[in-house]
Parts: sequence; structure tokens; C-alpha cells
Amino acid sequence: MAYPHKEIEQKWQQEWSKEDAFKAETFSTKPKYYALSMFPYPSGAGLHVGHLASYTPTDIVARYKRSCGFNVLHPMGYDAFGLPAEQYAIKTGVHPDITTQKAIQSFRSLLQGFGYSFDWSREVSTCDPKFYKWTQSLFLKLFEKGLAYQKEAPVNWCPALKTVLANDEIIDGKSERGGHPVIRKPMKQWMLKITDYAERLLNDLDKVDWPQKTKDGQRNWIGKSIGANVDFAIENSNKKLNIFTTRPDTLFGATFMVLAPEHPFIAELTSSDQLSAVKAYQEQAAKKSDIDRQANLDKSGVFTGAYALHPISGNKLPIWVSDYVLMDYGSGAIMAVPAHDGRDFEFATKFKIAIQRVIEAEGDLPYEGDGKLINSEFLDGLDKKSAIEKMVSYLEEQSLGQKKTQYKLRDWLFSRQRYWGEPFPIIHSENGNNVPVAHDELPVTLPQVSNYEPSEDGEPPLAKAKDFVNYDGPSGKGLRNTDTMPGSAGSSWYFLRYTDPHNDLEAFNKEAQKYWMPVDLYVGGPEHTVGHLLYSRFWQKVLFDAGMVDHDEPFKKLAHQGIVAGPDGQKMSKRYGNVIDPMELKISHGVDAARLYIMFMGPFDKDKPWDTRGIEGSRRFLERVWRLIFNDEGAIIAEDKEPSADILKTLHKTIKKVTEDIESLSFNTAISSMMILVNDLYKTNHRPLSVLKTLSQLLMPFAPHFAEEVWHQLGEKELVSLASWPKFDPALVVDSTATIGVQVSGKMRGKIELSLDCAEEEAVKLAKEISAVQNALKDKNIVKVIYKAGKILNIIAK
Repeated sequence: MAYPHKEIEQKWQQEWSKEDAFKAETFSTKPKYYALSMFPYPSGAGLHVGHLASYTPTDIVARYKRSCGFNVLHPMGYDAFGLPAEQYAIKTGVHPDITTQKAIQSFRSLLQGFGYSFDWSREVSTCDPKFYKWTQSLFLKLFEKGLAYQKEAPVNWCPALKTVLANDEIIDGKSERGGHPVIRKPMKQWMLKITDYAERLLNDLDKVDWPQKTKDGQRNWIGKSIGANVDFAIENSNKKLNIFTTRPDTLFGATFMVLAPEHPFIAELTSSDQLSAVKAYQEQAAKKSDIDRQANLDKSGVFTGAYALHPISGNKLPIWVSDYVLMDYGSGAIMAVPAHDGRDFEFATKFKIAIQRVIEAEGDLPYEGDGKLINSEFLDGLDKKSAIEKMVSYLEEQSLGQKKTQYKLRDWLFSRQRYWGEPFPIIHSENGNNVPVAHDELPVTLPQVSNYEPSEDGEPPLAKAKDFVNYDGPSGKGLRNTDTMPGSAGSSWYFLRYTDPHNDLEAFNKEAQKYWMPVDLYVGGPEHTVGHLLYSRFWQKVLFDAGMVDHDEPFKKLAHQGIVAGPDGQKMSKRYGNVIDPMELKISHGVDAARLYIMFMGPFDKDKPWDTRGIEGSRRFLERVWRLIFNDEGAIIAEDKEPSADILKTLHKTIKKVTEDIESLSFNTAISSMMILVNDLYKTNHRPLSVLKTLSQLLMPFAPHFAEEVWHQLGEKELVSLASWPKFDPALVVDSTATIGVQVSGKMRGKIELSLDCAEEEAVKLAKEISAVQNALKDKNIVKVIYKAGKILNIIAK
């Protein structure tokens, strides 16, 4: 009979819940293991099988580690503040908390229904005041240390959504959500000084076991550059343009200057006849995001009518404005060396500006490699390293510049003009200062508002709640800040809250975090490389410096799951009609078949398309295992007898393979090895009870409900989820025989099986029994034998 998955799933989920089977025990004497998947945003769209590709791997590892004797923390929660719930509230008037809680209930039900071994007693939600009380408290720690401040900053403003958007929320100058135009406008914003930690964030990547591509992504985003600051005087002005360059050796190749459209000198420098053109260009540039400006292949710009003076030669260099220069990197001004920079070359070519080669090289310009310096006075003939050193020394001696280390990393814009987020625990006092609210006033909860939209000019929804805004309390009199924090606030520390989620006195107990942290395995998408993953490292380091945590890196090992695409190969989306609903799979094929297939589709970290035939194959595999144990009437047919020597060897090889593959996250090959064992059992018509019990243990991390039922039916009383992981016998995983190819004068003629210590004479004798070998040796003499035991036999004959 087919195994009754619906009945089995419900039975064992109830049993796990009754037994508190997966509850983590803080301060256990067992070694700890913290397995964590990035928590989901609880949207109304629900979960699809692509999400399960993130949760299933950590569950497999958590279940395996638990069986290996570890005290496992495997929690789940919800990254619950976000724009979708707010946009739905604007559209319908339904409070975001109502839609969010409904979505959380749906997510929880599905995750529990898929048998994930989460410790549900530690569930958190970032929109719960009991949680965001501590997000606010940690923000005040940043504020206290001078790492949180306000400043006027150009932001990506979406008039349609009436909110500020991060760079990664904009595509081709439009909002990712809705495709609305985005413009740049100055607004007073909260910022976090992540730049103070740039060097540590860079260096400490060497401490963690992360994918190299992710480390490189953060290194590039932090963007450390060593170069020089150089001062350029401006003709007919007492001002100077200060620029940063990583190639001070090419200073003699500078033929023009470029300012970012937001540069504060532009209005003063621009000549009267160029003023209208420059203003028009600035207005056009304000409509583009930084990402679009950097990606723009068609260089644009406008001449200011002003000139800078070369600091050494005194040559006049025209000053242009172009949006390929960003105000928040360096000083917002560059010296352009078109012969040796691709962007500068395109610009100079388009606007017919002089180009001066200063690096000797063959081929066309631009040349961006290394070489001997030419046309550079006292640098001529020097290589890049020597020329940089000599130029920096010259600039410092002449007070024209100095050596400088620079980072591309910018301070983290931490404000949103939205309703659905953590309110800032800050009062703007009557004397104009920012004052933190008293700790016993936390949490500062969201007020009820009649309209969730910001005003047309960007005033946040909270500003309409006058009773909320006007403050008169322990922190004095003043106005509350009416921005809210970004979604990344709660996610920057939630992994610490899991270590002590019910603590009402502090964000987490220091001893609890010391026991559990760092996270041993963190699984989630690579799209968070320069967002959440970087921000979490920053907060962890701040808390480490504050003496609140014992580790300065939050995630010991990081792994990225591959994307599960739709059957059409496209990303799963309702727009494409290719979303696979997990609940439908649960009903049709069962949870365990779905879990098994998600892990069998291909390497864990590779993208792969969903194939309905594949899940049917996984279901058939479970049915085959079932039929080894039960007949069509449901009676047990497993045999209480010793396995054959061959089956015993296969079993121990399988234990070894599955163990090693789970450790290395090679889940597809672990499943494959279990399939080989099952095939061998069918081939030999063997059903040894001991082998099938062990097989159920190996299957448990992948197909837990199925494994529990088999384990129980074969006579075991304890949960297989908590049974000790099987160990392999090293003597039984080493082959005593090998099949090797037999060649005659280098041509393959057949194969023979022989012992690994078989002598050459015996090997040749066995080879001669093969008819193809006999024919090849006919009328020939053997002149040489090349033999490596267990590997190759080559008989040379003439």
C-alpha cells in the first residue's frame, strides 16, 4: 500500500509538539550548535517552494546535529516591518498590523506543516513592541556612542510612494515596487556611522567562513583605496578643489576637472553665460539614482565656464559638471585623466577635450594598465609604485596634497518617511537638541493615524498624530521625531534576541548570547551581501565595543541557497503564473517528498528550475523504501536477520557518505547514496531490520515524518529525531577488491575484478581469460607488463 502521508505528518507533528522535541536548552553541558535561516518578510503573497529551499537545508543540519549530541538552537521569526503592508493599508485603510499578523499566522502554519524542527518557543516578530523596544534601545546605544546623527542628505524620493528608497530599491530610475519615477531631493535624515567601522569590516572578513563571492562583494562595497588628496586652485577664486585619486602618478595626464551636480561650489564658479545650462543639467541629474548614474553608458555633462589650475604645471583645466561623479564619494570632484581612465576617455572624446598620454604602452587609448611614466617631468621612466611614492612626497613637500586612505562605503541612511516601522526614541527638545527618551519610556509605540500616506513634500504619517508628536515627559518638552527606522533595523540584531527572546529587562542576557553566539550556520540569499549581512556585522561590532556581546562577528559560516525557478526557468512570480504552492504539494505528494526533492534537485548553492516529474520521483523513492518494510496489507515484512556482507558494506558506506555530505551541505549526493542502498536491497531481495532502522535514521533529516513512522513501526520507542546518529565502521568502508581495466598495448580490451593486493602474475592470468585479450595477444610475445594494483593493467605485446 502507498504510505499515508497526510495521516503520518499530522501524527508526528503533534508528537513533536507534545514532547517539546526541538526546544533548545540554554547553558546545557552539550556542545551548542546555532543553525539559522534568514527570517522571512510575512507578505500576503505567502511562501512558495523557493522559500523552502532556504529553510530545508538548515533544518537538515539542525536535525543531524541534534542526533550527533549537540544542543541545537534552530529558531524562526518574522522580519515584519515593511512597505508592502503599508501600501496595502494606504489602499484599503486596514492597519498594517492586521495584515501582518494574518500573514504571520499563514507562514507559521505552513512552516509547522512542513515539519521544520524550529524551537517555536523562541519565535520573534520585529513589529512586536516587545521586540522593537530593544531595537529602539540598541539605537540609543548607537546614539550614545555618537554613531547615530542627523544631516541633510540627498535621498531617492518617490513621489508616488511618498517615501525615501534605498539604492537597491530602484531600477532604471524607477521604484522596484510599482515602477514609479524616483527623484533626488535633500531631506534631513538619520544616519549611522558605519564608515567608522570600514577598516574592521574589511579586515574581519578573514575571520569568517563565507562564500568568496560574498566576501568580495563586501570588500568592493567598502572599497578601500589608498591614494592622495590633491588641491587644485581655481582661476580668479580663492577657493580650491580638493580631489582624491588612487593614481597620483598620472597627475600630469589631468586635462580637465569634473564636479558632481550637487557640488556646493557650482553656483559660485559657473559663469553667467553657462548658468542656465548648468541649472538645467542639475535638475535632470536629480531625477537619477546613484546606481543609474554609475551604470549610464552615455556620458553627459555641461561646462561651467570656469577653470582650475594644474598644481604643478599651472595649466588651465576646464571644470565640467557630470552625473558620473557622485557627491558622496570623496569630495564630489575628480581630476580627469582621459588617456588612462575609461569613463574620462569617453567624456573627453564626446566633448572634444584634450587627452595626454602619461603611461608608456602600445595600443590604443584608454590604457588602464601599468607601465613606465612619460610626459611627466620628474616621474619619467619610473614604474607605477615608484611614481606614486615620488608624487605623494612631492605633493606633501610643496603643501599641495597628502597621502590618503579612502573608502567607497557611505554612512547608512537610517530614516524612512513611512508609518510601518520602529519610531525613533528621540525628542527634539525646545533648545534644538536631540534628546533620547528615558529607558523606562520604551517602547515608543506607533500611534493610530487616520492616513498612512506621507504628505506631498515628504512629511511622515506620524507627523499627523499631534498627541504623539507633542511630548511633555521625563525627557523634557519637545517634539518627537516622526521618521521611522528602515526594515533593516530589526534584522540587524534579531539573531541575538533568539538567544534570550523572553527577557523583559534587557535585549538579551550576556551569558545567553555568550553561550549561543556566533551563529554556526546562516543560510539565505546572496542579494543581502551589501545590505543585511553588512549591517548585521556593523551592529555586532558596535555591541562588542559596548561590552554587550562576546563576539565581534555574528555569523561563523554563511551559505547561500540557489534559486528555485519556476518550471519555465523564470523566477517564481505571480506575474509569470509559475509559482509552485507548497500547500498543494503537501496535499498531493506529501511534505517529505517535497523536502526530499527540493534538496535532490541539484547542488544546494546552484539555481535550478522546478520539475514536477522530479517530485514524483522523490515520492516513488519513499514508496520503494515503504515497500521494503510493509506489504500491500500494511503488515511488516522486514526481516530480523543479519545483513549479508555486501549489504553491510553498502550500509556503512552510505552512513559515511550521508554524514560527510550533510557536513558539507551536499544534500543531493547524500540522497543519491541512500537511493543506491535501497537499490542494492531490492537487487539482493534483502530486508534486514537493522539496515532499515539505520536507513530511517539517515532519512530523518530529509524526510522526518516518514522516518519517524518507519522507526516506530520497526519497534523503536524513542523519537528517531532524537536518536543517536549512526556511526560507520572504518573497516567496512574500505574496498578489498577493485574492478580495473585491462589494456593490450594501450587499447582497452576488458575488465577484471581482483583483490587490492593481487600479485601481477595472478592479474595477468585473470586477464588472459578474457577472449578479447586472447585475440589481441594471438601470435605475439609479451614484452612488458605495466601493473598498478587496483588501478591498471597494460600488457605490451609485439
